[in-house]
Amino acid sequence: MKTHLHLFIAFFRSGMLGFGGGPSAIPLVHKEVVQTFKWMNDDEFSDVLALGNTLPGPINTKMAGYIGYRVAGVLGMINAVLSSIVPSILMMIVLLTTLASFKDQPWVAGMTRGVMPIVVVLMAVLTWDFFKKSKEGLGYKGSIVLLVASFLLIELLHVHPGLLIALLLSYALLKPNKQKKEEKRAKRGVS
Repeated sequence: MKTHLHLFIAFFRSGMLGFGGGPSAIPLVHKEVVQTFKWMNDDEFSDVLALGNTLPGPINTKMAGYIGYRVAGVLGMINAVLSSIVPSILMMIVLLTTLASFKDQPWVAGMTRGVMPIVVVLMAVLTWDFFKKSKEGLGYKGSIVLLVASFLLIELLHVHPGLLIALLLSYALLKPNKQKKEEKRAKRGVS
């Protein structure tokens, strides 16, 4: 029961504070899942994020579903998904019923403009953390080449980001794992 309460708290907080949609909730989910409750490490979270980005639909609910299932099975999945969407439902009810009359006020537009830089900073911090950890995988040079190549493919050749992510995931799955090779070599007694 404690696990379900923690799942609810984690995804309710990220859903409630993730103003601006999925991208703003990703760093919040990361903090809850990796740092607060330690259900997975950074590498596992980045894999979940990459996989979630390849699938259609809101990223926060996809991540909540997978992480909830991983932590507590089917009931955990249902709990996490519901707790991630309940804040949006409640806020929509409040906003549509009470704030609709204020929609043309300058302070409402100012709220939106004020939140955007915060979302950008949250995403930049998460990106920087992933880049620092890339030294263990591709290394900095490989990561920079991949970053530049991805940017060029998306911006200049207009390749859909989902297609690019799917190709990179396929490559990662098919590429022989260096650690597995070393383990096999150690089992055979070859150095």
